[in-house]
Amino acid sequence: MLKRKKPLLSVIVPAYKQEKTIAKDLQQIENVLKQIRYDYEIICVVDGRVDKTYQNAKKTKSKKIRVVGYLQNRGKGYAVRYGMARARGNPIAFIDAGMEIDPNGLSMILEHMEWYNADIIIGSKRHPASQVNYPVRRRIISRLYQLFVKFFTGLNVSDTQAGLKIYRRKVLEAVLPRLIVKRYAFDLEMLVVAHHLGFGRIFEAPVKITYNFKDLTHASTLEGMKKALIDTLAIIYRLRFLRYYDDHNKRKWRYDPELDLRINVG
Repeated sequence: MLKRKKPLLSVIVPAYKQEKTIAKDLQQIENVLKQIRYDYEIICVVDGRVDKTYQNAKKTKSKKIRVVGYLQNRGKGYAVRYGMARARGNPIAFIDAGMEIDPNGLSMILEHMEWYNADIIIGSKRHPASQVNYPVRRRIISRLYQLFVKFFTGLNVSDTQAGLKIYRRKVLEAVLPRLIVKRYAFDLEMLVVAHHLGFGRIFEAPVKITYNFKDLTHASTLEGMKKALIDTLAIIYRLRFLRYYDDHNKRKWRYDPELDLRINVG
């Protein structure tokens, strides 16, 4: 009898200014993926060659790891979509570099996807089983933001911003051509558009996160929140007023061949 081929999981790792940790990060992720039932590929996307992140990532020896990127920084959202466009797998996940999020969460979200037959699984800071080092003030802000999002978009999830998610390929094929946001609220735009298109099987899974708040100044945190809110308001405007994401507005979508998921189906 012929041996059945394992399904392929693609994991996208966006990286920006991670020259000190990227090699170790990729190794940690691969150590987790070696234990799962799926075959896997890891695609590290270097979001701008501003330091030695690209060179250090290329030093990894595994044949399962590909390192790609571009010269100018374009934002995490662009980097994730760039990696997804080059992914061969189904499903497709992404996890932030830096390992603030425990990479064992990849195994968890994959199991949740199978248990629930889900379209999307979100690593959620607010899941009852999550282990998160998170200041009370930021918890309150996060909660208010999610209530705001739910009211204006109908997306009923408790956390959209954690850097760990997994998608069925069919979801991404439908969603990615419609997206605009490249930086602060790209996670939200992907989820809102997927929900709008009828992919309603969106569930949350626990994560273990240890944030390094020493690297963030109060000013930079406030600036990031401000820009995320602006992006969020723009998403709501396109969704509710312009109906930009609807099929009948296809001619208005901003096509970028570098982000076309269908170019690399395996």
